[in-house]
Amino acid sequence: MYDNKLATDEARRAARHEAVKSRVGGEVNAEVEEESERSAPAERQQIGQVAHKLRSEAVQEVESADREVHRARKAARGSQVVDYVFYLVYALLGLRLALALMAARSEAGFAVFIRTVTDPLYAPFRGIVSSPPIEGGGTFVVPIVIAIAAYILLHAAINGALRMAASRKTEI
Repeated sequence: MYDNKLATDEARRAARHEAVKSRVGGEVNAEVEEESERSAPAERQQIGQVAHKLRSEAVQEVESADREVHRARKAARGSQVVDYVFYLVYALLGLRLALALMAARSEAGFAVFIRTVTDPLYAPFRGIVSSPPIEGGGTFVVPIVIAIAAYILLHAAINGALRMAASRKTEI
């Protein structure tokens, strides 16, 4: 979701930048051409220098915009990777919670696999609060819910940092 928003924002910003640059460039070129026709040879040389300086600044501006777009694309790709990793974490922890709620046999191969894979993710939250038993023999493992909530906050913080890096402001 954030990636599409970022790409759309970057495309809109680039189009607006190009439109303004084109309009201003056209106006400046017309003024320079008009002025050069009315000026003396010495002034024409000065006007040529000014025009050269304006062209140079325009090229630098385009290069800067290209770097910014490249940085935004890298941040968007990083955000996609972060999203994938966190969605995988949510799914695994959700499966572990579902297995606990359904009172899955603890020696079953799939249950062992899920516990083994999620133990490093779950370990910091284990024992933080008690887990009440539910009817039917299952357990509502509250620490897993807390772990998922903590990972959601971490996910949001990382994506926020990536968005800030992608749209770094040059002025305060």
